[in-house]
Amino acid sequence: MLEVAQIREHKDAFAKALSKRNIDASEMLDKVIAADELRRSSQAQLDEVLADSNKFSKEIGILFKNGEAQKANILKEKTAGLKEQSKTLQEQLNNATEELQALLYNIPNIPNESVPEGNSDEDNEEVFRKGDIPVLHGDAQPHWELAKKYDIIDFELGTKITGAGFPVYKGKGARLQRALIAYFLDKNTAAGYTEYQVPHLVNEASGYGTGQLPDKEGQMYHVTADDLYLIPTAEVPVTNMFRGDLIAHSELPITCTGYTPCFRREAGSYGAHVRGLNRLHQFDKVEIVRIEHPDKSAAALDGMVEHVKAILDELELPYRILRLCGGDLGFTAHLTYDFEVFSTAQDRWLEISSVSNFQTFQANRLKLRFKDTDGSNKLAHTLNGSALALPRVLAGILENCQTPEGIKIPKALVPYCGFEMID
Repeated sequence: MLEVAQIREHKDAFAKALSKRNIDASEMLDKVIAADELRRSSQAQLDEVLADSNKFSKEIGILFKNGEAQKANILKEKTAGLKEQSKTLQEQLNNATEELQALLYNIPNIPNESVPEGNSDEDNEEVFRKGDIPVLHGDAQPHWELAKKYDIIDFELGTKITGAGFPVYKGKGARLQRALIAYFLDKNTAAGYTEYQVPHLVNEASGYGTGQLPDKEGQMYHVTADDLYLIPTAEVPVTNMFRGDLIAHSELPITCTGYTPCFRREAGSYGAHVRGLNRLHQFDKVEIVRIEHPDKSAAALDGMVEHVKAILDELELPYRILRLCGGDLGFTAHLTYDFEVFSTAQDRWLEISSVSNFQTFQANRLKLRFKDTDGSNKLAHTLNGSALALPRVLAGILENCQTPEGIKIPKALVPYCGFEMID
């Protein structure tokens, strides 16, 4: 959430920056300033009325004590009028505060200067590429056919149990899933991230805290009886662990990692681009989250990118990194790098990770602050990234590592899964 003081001071610059997202934010920003003016005016009037009411109350006591009941009763009438006025002003203040909050909740984050112009993922900027695209044998198949051939993932059984987008992993497929989770967590903890196991459902405050609400309300599974939401990513519960906290400067940075299943009600469509593991309603992901000092968050983002690169290097998968354009940038993100693995059997790139810096956008919603060395309380910067999302990593391994004899497991994973081939 943008800060009102910053909007008031930099309205034109913010409107220009938000135009990278292909939106005209001038009217929204003007409404924020107007709502804030009303809120401030209402608060000032209310403070004045309450001060007069308190003053008169003290005078009434003194007048009664001195036997001046007539004067005291006149002031009591004035005090009663002030109480009614204060109720009206309090209601006006509450309405203005709610309107301001609602406006702020619906304005996205300011893009970084380096974010390229663009309307969709076709306009994202490739900034890095590594790995040779393997030449597959003549009978190579996409992962959904390999899953059936080697009996490691059953999409039809998942549909029977729940519906489309909920696969069942079997045998070596299930072991490979477990191996990937353990491997990713070990890589993250070795890099200094503390592991957490967190709830898979969150309350509404958590959804608003990290910006999934109200922006992505229709994309989240809602348990209406308890007003809880199934998490779309571990980012939500992990970051919300620090909601409302005042962190000592010496505690920064705070680095967290955790594995969770993720649930997303994404609209379905037909075609190879969403077949198999390409788009699911339930999938596994290992996340990394950082709480940083504002002066160090840019370097922290670069470090997270290098961390994910190192994992993909060990998995020996061809990949590239994209800097997302304004039209493809997430609502809460200031700057995002997407990692994509090349699927040789599908002849296309598959997104497997997003690494983002939110600067103070989430922290302002979370009221997450730190005490700086000068003694002042400041908003922290939050960052997060996938390290990594499993479905498309698994799809990349199955497709790129297939041979006529079977699927050869990357060396880094063999100690975790206990086998070298799926055959």
